[in-house]
Amino acid sequence: MSVIIDILAGAFLALGTVSVLIGSFGIWRLPDFYTRLHAAGITDTSGLALMLIGMMLLAGWTLVTVKLLFVLLLILLTSPTATHALANAAYTVGLRPLGVPEQDLPEKER
Repeated sequence: MSVIIDILAGAFLALGTVSVLIGSFGIWRLPDFYTRLHAAGITDTSGLALMLIGMMLLAGWTLVTVKLLFVLLLILLTSPTATHALANAAYTVGLRPLGVPEQDLPEKER
């Protein structure tokens, strides 16, 4: 049973690493702030969640697992909120999405 848990934990850690790497390529390749923010927000949250699950499997049922669970819950609550706040602040100060014509913006934005 220990071998299966180790393999499963390794798979979660590898998937989390791949997710974060894909997000870093998205930040590098995508054209504007909002698409880059989207790539960073989603892949960082999912990648970290997968890595924390892998670490919880490796730790077994100990106090370390409970601490990792609290970190996971904190990340799942704060990362999407921070990404939304950053995008909202950028839009509020006037940074417009790439490729959106002026006439497609709401009336008060023109």
